[in-house]
Amino acid sequence: MYPAIILPQDPTLRIGSSLTANCSVAADSSLRAEDLYWTLNGRRLPAQTYKVLSSNTLGVTISNLNGSQQQSGDNLVCHSKEGGGILAGSCLYVGLPPEKPTNISCWSKNLKDLTCRWTPGTEGETYLHTNYTLKYKLRWYGRDNVCREYHTAGPYTCHIPKDLALFTPYEIWVVATNRLGESTSDVVMLDIVDVVTTDPPSDVHVNRVGDLEDQLSVRWSAPPALKDFLFQAKYQIQYRVEDSTEWKVVDNVGNQTSCRLAGLRPGTVYFVQVRCNPFGIYGSKKAGIWSEWSNPTAASTPRNGRAPGVCEPKSGEHNNTLRRELKQFFGWMRKHGSCASLSIKMYDQWRVSLQKSHKTRNQVLSGDKS
Repeated sequence: MYPAIILPQDPTLRIGSSLTANCSVAADSSLRAEDLYWTLNGRRLPAQTYKVLSSNTLGVTISNLNGSQQQSGDNLVCHSKEGGGILAGSCLYVGLPPEKPTNISCWSKNLKDLTCRWTPGTEGETYLHTNYTLKYKLRWYGRDNVCREYHTAGPYTCHIPKDLALFTPYEIWVVATNRLGESTSDVVMLDIVDVVTTDPPSDVHVNRVGDLEDQLSVRWSAPPALKDFLFQAKYQIQYRVEDSTEWKVVDNVGNQTSCRLAGLRPGTVYFVQVRCNPFGIYGSKKAGIWSEWSNPTAASTPRNGRAPGVCEPKSGEHNNTLRRELKQFFGWMRKHGSCASLSIKMYDQWRVSLQKSHKTRNQVLSGDKS
């Protein structure tokens, strides 16, 4: 037990306010007011802020208080000048009342749960420990429920794991509380089927397209967790070369579970990721929420078969080269198929044949030069 007492004990004040505190030693103590001094967070307060109130009581006034340096409170301590011993202490809680939480957004993983995130007010820091409570209820009936699993998806998040109703709107809001008061967010209304997301696509495979040096084929499986639900899906692909951090996004994949990447660099390693947006769950008109990206899958395009010293066509020659290649393709088609069977597969077969003939010609040219 301390031989002195500080009043007020553990006060809470707003930033910019002033505090007068008193340190009183026991009447039968050998210490007197002149034998005392004050510190705040370990720093001695100047003597001109002191006032002797009685033979055994020393007061101090601190003006224009700043926000607490730690949420557990600032340490105001009364000491004895003899040896600097601690006689009594008090915690000062200096800060701001909480502001209204904003930007509430929620998502449901495969219709099984609900996770919500919010922003802690426009100014953010209150300098005081602030509790956030997410509450929810069915819109037209039912009691208020309190979310219990906080910080599961990062700061300012809460997870509701089960016992959620479908096809009935929920009201959701967040209450912020600290020592100086409380503030409540606006109410958000949502239906679980409108905020569904899912796992990233599984079984992502990236393969070469024969010997085509500028293309890769990407295939994946639809999210298995939603196979029993009536919904549509759309997909996005992003890819980058091995030595770059810049991703290129393919938006126009639609609801296919395969896609061909074209215009790639020969002999280059590419990393590919896929994500899914399950929209239209049970007829919902909302846009849906994108899943996380799948883990990167790597594959390389075939190396360019040109021999050293063989030049690419100049840009002015590109159209002539294209017309010449199309003429060659249709001549090849007359030998290997009919116009009715014209397809990407046939074009790929011709491209492979053309690349092989170029490779053979380049090898002959190299042999002649040697």
